[in-house]
Amino acid sequence: QVQLVESGGGLVQPGGSLRLSCAVSGSIFSINGLGWYRQAPGKQRELAAAITSGGTTKYAESVKGRFTISRDNVKNTVYLQMNSLKPEDTAVYSCNVGIYYDARGNWFSGDYWGQGTQVTVSS
Repeated sequence: QVQLVESGGGLVQPGGSLRLSCAVSGSIFSINGLGWYRQAPGKQRELAAAITSGGTTKYAESVKGRFTISRDNVKNTVYLQMNSLKPEDTAVYSCNVGIYYDARGNWFSGDYWGQGTQVTVSS
């Protein structure tokens, strides 16, 4: 019912930039949040960035000031602009639909996942 098409990953040098895109099609509640989780080798999966339909954003502490998430509700597409990339940003980034948060400010993943795209930051 829901399909995610993710693109924009690749290899960049430290300090470089990449822009990830995730286009969502199919039936979906408008209140669902969109974003990317990432998983580096040997590390736990973590929320890199998320945005709700109302524009509320969430970033991992390690990417604040460097990543910017935005969404186009007409195209049903979410974008992640990644600047000043560091080697520790190297991971598989997976688009996720249905992200939500509770009253305590804790964020949780949704039920729908993209295929994942590799981001490698290396000199």
